[in-house]
Amino acid sequence: MAAPATVDEYIAGFPPEVAARLTRVRAEIVDAVTAASGSRPEEKMRYGIAAIMLGGRYALHFAGWKKHIGLYPVPRLPDPLESEIAPYRAEKDSVVFPHAKDIPYDLLGRVAREVADERVRQSAKD
Repeated sequence: MAAPATVDEYIAGFPPEVAARLTRVRAEIVDAVTAASGSRPEEKMRYGIAAIMLGGRYALHFAGWKKHIGLYPVPRLPDPLESEIAPYRAEKDSVVFPHAKDIPYDLLGRVAREVADERVRQSAKD
């Protein structure tokens, strides 16, 4: 089977309950990047996973896995946001939301917004 060419194809390749979660994760990230940049972001596949772009560069990647949904890269965030996301950290720049638990979409959205805001600030410096 061919690798998905679009984010829509990627999400459609998952079981319905995971696809629904991925769709909501995608919406939270797109909303955050739109709010930070003032325009709807490009979406594409990178490294076999979904990516939401910002100014020609990635803002965040998200991926569905057997036991969780991952969000990458998520740098260290200012407190108290870092303290809130800490239970979901898998690695220094990875956040995972297990399928066995509800996803805290509000928290995910705030994290995505902070990451997008930082990417906007960084691109302004470049």
